[in-house]
Amino acid sequence: MVLDPQERFQELFAQEKYRRKLRQMALNDERSITIDFMELSVFDEELARGILEKPEDYLRYASSALRAQMRYEDEQYAEAVERFHVRVRGLPGKISIRGIGARHIERLVSFDGIVVRATPVKPLLVEAVFRCKCGVENRVPQQGSFIRPPLKCEGCARTTGFELLPEKSKFIDYQELRVQERPEDLPPGQLPRYVEVYLEDDLVDCARPGDRVTVTGIVRARPESVPGKGKLRTFNIVVEANHVETVGKELETVEISPEDEKRIRELAKDEFIHKRIVDSIAPSIYGYEDIKEAIMYLLFGGVPKVTPEGVTIRGDIHVLIVGDPGTAKSQLLRYVAKISPRGLYTSGRGTTAAGLTAAVLRERAGGMVLEAGALVLADKGVAAVDEIDKMRDEDRVAMHEMMEQQTISVAKGGIVATLNARTSILAAANPKLGRYEDRLTVAENINIPVVILSRFDLIFVERDKPDKEVDTQLAEHILNVHRRGGPATPPIPPELLRKYVSYARSKVFPRLSEEAARHLKEFYLKMRELSQGAEGSPIAITPRQLEALIRIAEARARAALREVVTAADAEAAIRIMKKSLQAVGAIREGEIVDIDTIMTGKPAAFRDKLVTVLRVVEELQREYGEAELEELYRRLEEFYGVGRGDAEKIVKRALQDGMLYSPRPGSVRKTRTG
Repeated sequence: MVLDPQERFQELFAQEKYRRKLRQMALNDERSITIDFMELSVFDEELARGILEKPEDYLRYASSALRAQMRYEDEQYAEAVERFHVRVRGLPGKISIRGIGARHIERLVSFDGIVVRATPVKPLLVEAVFRCKCGVENRVPQQGSFIRPPLKCEGCARTTGFELLPEKSKFIDYQELRVQERPEDLPPGQLPRYVEVYLEDDLVDCARPGDRVTVTGIVRARPESVPGKGKLRTFNIVVEANHVETVGKELETVEISPEDEKRIRELAKDEFIHKRIVDSIAPSIYGYEDIKEAIMYLLFGGVPKVTPEGVTIRGDIHVLIVGDPGTAKSQLLRYVAKISPRGLYTSGRGTTAAGLTAAVLRERAGGMVLEAGALVLADKGVAAVDEIDKMRDEDRVAMHEMMEQQTISVAKGGIVATLNARTSILAAANPKLGRYEDRLTVAENINIPVVILSRFDLIFVERDKPDKEVDTQLAEHILNVHRRGGPATPPIPPELLRKYVSYARSKVFPRLSEEAARHLKEFYLKMRELSQGAEGSPIAITPRQLEALIRIAEARARAALREVVTAADAEAAIRIMKKSLQAVGAIREGEIVDIDTIMTGKPAAFRDKLVTVLRVVEELQREYGEAELEELYRRLEEFYGVGRGDAEKIVKRALQDGMLYSPRPGSVRKTRTG
């Protein structure tokens, strides 16, 4: 005997577990109940098969059964609620967005994706009330894209002249999402596919651009049409959502089994775990120990904090690699984007501000919608930005707010919004002159604004200098990689390393020990003291570098799954910070550090000489109306000890920066703003 599906659903809801849920629904004024598909399958296999193959019919049976059972639990609430919904989650065998095709039409499917666009929530007409000229009101259920009037009046049989009464009609909330394939699921060299997802009633506003979601819904086919010609034979696939689960709030997107957790805990016990992780990062690339160590810190990240007044202090670490051509920068970036639990690779040459942050687009109905860009999609992950120096200035400015505030603010097309972009940036740049020039500062070597340069916690310069011993080892390494058809097996396989990073970031939140804090404080004060010498001494270090040191020390503790930051972590953070400052030429004459090389683009000594040059130009202007270059150079050398070579260099730079201008050859004047 075949049992009635509605009766079987009611038997399911009559179980004590679901009766408790129904009573809770009435208390919380909810209209939906969620069923786990595996539970349904254990209870009745026929029901589970029916909900997959004929979802519309079976979900209707389930909703009717839910209402019937609710009458037993709370009759008053059952009568008050217009529509009840049964949501299904945990379908076996998720499919990919690009796998949805004709065979899935009118079936229930489940897939993972990332929300890139969400329309505003609008009321959708489900039952229209039309008044005829004779006064009779006609109720017409609504489906499809357009309002359907009655075929004829129930009172006078008239076929035209109806007036819609919105106040008596029934509406539900409605929203459209565009869900795109996740970057890590994308086959190499393919464009990401997307699907339109329709949300109704209490599902609206459950996800916003940048969220990772698992959608369960019914696949529908919607015909394409040409204005004035009619409908085409081709159809668009859309999904009518039944259940949407946001999985993108934390780094739980990487599934970690109990066996994986055991292996991760075993790995963390190794006293040389940091060395093993560093050796596992891009094993096919020879050398780069310091850069790979910095990448390890970037992958694990520090601990974000919120001050009592609500100000967020970022935990993400940003790293910039500047290198001569052919130093494997792009390969390193691609590897890191692949190994990060949420990694995204983009090249500066083909990237715009809207593509990085968020684009405001016009939707079909004429309103404006927000579409998330790369930095929003990489929220709580790593964005690898290659050739950052090739980006246009106006596009690069988009990264400015994100690097410090961890948000992206959009105010255009009538949309004012702030999106989360808690992303670590690993960027690579080529030197402006083709090869890195040691005689120039890092700001002069790279085509990157100082405001962005100063926001990188660590900057490394990779020079391609001939060295017989290093070149021999490098040649042997490359030849071995090609001979074996791949690099040597890394100490930690990439998939396990990805899970290790995800586990550490979501479970371990180290705090500074007294000893570690003392080490960092001593280093900071020592560097500050060095700048208290003569007037014009370089500024040693700023609080921005101290915060970076804390983040790096926390990341090192996190890499070993430790809850406390030790003195060894602090020492390692100080060592890598010194390496970074040496690489960019900020360390001068032993221990003195001139952080202005990064913070302002000009070393303090250069800036002092520039001020002197401008002062002497002003003096000569007052005396003679303009400054003759020969007289300027003579005075600078005689009274201020600035050599002719330095003076010429400073005047040239001041002319480039617009502080001075040349009214005629051989003389200069100060601009009003200079």
